[in-house]
Amino acid sequence: MASRRSAGGDEGMPTGRRLSPEARERQIVEGAVAYFAEVGLDGHTRELARRLGITQPLLFRYFPTKAALIERIYEEVYLNRWDAGWELTVRDTALPCLERFRLFEIDYQRRIDDYSWLRIFVSAGLKGFDLPSRYLGLVRERIFAPLLEGMRAESGLPSPQAQPLSADEFELLFGIHGALVYVGLRSRVYGIDGIADRDAVRAAMLDAALPGLLATHRRVVAAAASGTERR
Repeated sequence: MASRRSAGGDEGMPTGRRLSPEARERQIVEGAVAYFAEVGLDGHTRELARRLGITQPLLFRYFPTKAALIERIYEEVYLNRWDAGWELTVRDTALPCLERFRLFEIDYQRRIDDYSWLRIFVSAGLKGFDLPSRYLGLVRERIFAPLLEGMRAESGLPSPQAQPLSADEFELLFGIHGALVYVGLRSRVYGIDGIADRDAVRAAMLDAALPGLLATHRRVVAAAASGTERR
């Protein structure tokens, strides 16, 4: 008996559903995001295929390896949610640097406060995937580096061209940033909720953290300069 075959070549599917190649890829990607968010990135493609109601060979026709599927998830969940407007905000010299940082964080944290975004990110770090380091590299270079350059200019400090940005400077911003991310992690990853308005909580955290940031930054830059001179 001839096997069933759709226009997209989806033969041998347990459900018998026929989808176009584009619709089938979309089904796999959306299903993979939901599956890996639930079980972690060490989940098995065989189980993913079972949940989707397709065969594993069909899944591999669209994504030949699990690594290729995870790369597609990275694009879908992380890169596609990146807002180029954030980069414009942190470079807007009409605003004080701390206000730029505030505006970025409020919008960014709202965007990533998502079950799949946070759970896949944590799982990727625990399982040794490079997804977090690659993504945080974007935050470092496209958001924090321009902010730190602006903070130096606002404080009358040497430019990054005269004195390269130090790791300690980046840590100042990543420390605040990470504390804000934790507000979402408590709910999405740890299952500890009770915060009715997470935007308001993050705004209050920024109110507490930002007033002393420029003075602390000046000390960090001075300490880095002294260390360079001693060497």
